[in-house]
Amino acid sequence: MYTLFAQIVRLLSSTPAVRDEASPARQLMDSADACAGNSPHHAQELREAAYAYISVVR
Repeated sequence: MYTLFAQIVRLLSSTPAVRDEASPARQLMDSADACAGNSPHHAQELREAAYAYISVVR
């Protein structure tokens, strides 16, 4: 029984870090930073999409 609880706690404690890395807003912002030098207009669109995603999620 203890091992079951330990596995559940381990799963729950590691979940936020995984969600943070895989969040669409973070991916959009990383993409915007990557293409900012080549296409500033596209980078701005990606940042606006990230802000829109954050406002919908909250």
